[in-house]
Amino acid sequence: MKFYLISLGCPKNLTNSEEFSARLIANGHQMVFSPDESDEIIINTCGFIASAVQEAKDEIRHALELKRKGLVKKVAVTGCLVERFKEQVAKEFPEIDTLFSIGAQEQIEKALKTRGTLLEPLPSSLYLPHYKMSLTAPHTAYLKIADGCNNRCAYCTIPFIRGPYRSKPMEDIVREARLMSQNGVQEISLIAQDTTSYGMDLYGKVQFLPLLEKLLKIRGLKRLRIMYAYPHRMTREIARLMASTDKIFHYVDIPLQHIADPVLKRMNRHCDGAQIRRTLDMLKKEVPDISLRTNFIVGFPGETQKDFNELKKFVAEYEFDNMGVFEYFREKGTAAYEMKQISAAVKHERSRELEEVQSRVIDRINKRLIGTTLEAIADGKDFGRTYKDAPDIDGKVTFTRPVKAGSIFKARVVAAQGYEREVEPVK
Repeated sequence: MKFYLISLGCPKNLTNSEEFSARLIANGHQMVFSPDESDEIIINTCGFIASAVQEAKDEIRHALELKRKGLVKKVAVTGCLVERFKEQVAKEFPEIDTLFSIGAQEQIEKALKTRGTLLEPLPSSLYLPHYKMSLTAPHTAYLKIADGCNNRCAYCTIPFIRGPYRSKPMEDIVREARLMSQNGVQEISLIAQDTTSYGMDLYGKVQFLPLLEKLLKIRGLKRLRIMYAYPHRMTREIARLMASTDKIFHYVDIPLQHIADPVLKRMNRHCDGAQIRRTLDMLKKEVPDISLRTNFIVGFPGETQKDFNELKKFVAEYEFDNMGVFEYFREKGTAAYEMKQISAAVKHERSRELEEVQSRVIDRINKRLIGTTLEAIADGKDFGRTYKDAPDIDGKVTFTRPVKAGSIFKARVVAAQGYEREVEPVK
């Protein structure tokens, strides 16, 4: 069987796609890179927010149209959309040949032979996958250290899509990272719904720092990148470890969502504005060249103009290197769904205003960057990223002269506009 894969959503979803695709290939099936060459299209969906649901449905419609034209024989759909809306998806798209849950991905061959719906419970534990291929560039990879979430933020659908927090055993993570390094991966991004809670379920206490220490002992390991850190769990000890080594990029993705205490409380975030500021101040003190990425939600139920003004002032003051702004969307099943909503017009205007604040921040950052030397990683011979930029989500740089793809090198910033910069490789 020849299959064409469409993997949507976050890197955590992509690691699922890497695992079940590798199982298929190991059992004699062939992955192709054009839907017209395939016998079957497999869509691994996201269902986290409304825009992701819409994107998934658009892909399903397109795949089914190819099936109606006789260009493919079957269409299979899996992932978060199936976990969250299985009955609705089956009813809306009766032409789908197979709907299968995230848990059923471990039985991918059985799933694809099933006509209709195959639902299996989420795995109760994570482990080193028997089969895994890379769906990223050869020099960069995602390593999932945990899945699920226990934080229960009021806006978030993840706990009832991905289940409770489940850590992968430390020895399995170390083996997986070692294999990646041996296969030429230069940059390993550690991912989970909350990386900084790692180990709390397996070992009775958070073990993210010991995990980092073990990973740093891997011979041949080049760089680690920390993604999805929870603010108050980003400790001084972790920061000092980062500062002590060049094997961890001085970068943290730390989604904050807001800074105003009334909003954070309604969001059920387990930290307040003072804690957030203390964490950021500590990180900047311990790791002076730290690069911070974050996300904010505007228009959350009950957000006043005063709350929003505090957020704008905070963004201007703390100068995040990369930042996402999301208008709150009401998601069924979440605690915030029943709260009094803010109008779409107000949410849209606040989003625009906050992006303008960040645009001015980036202008200031860019002025300071010109002439400085940073570590960069080449995604191609003439383009890539600096250490300040995670794959797929952050800014990009072009090079003044070609370098070897996958290499990590020093580069001088010669031009900068927005999130796009030009750098000159330094010998």
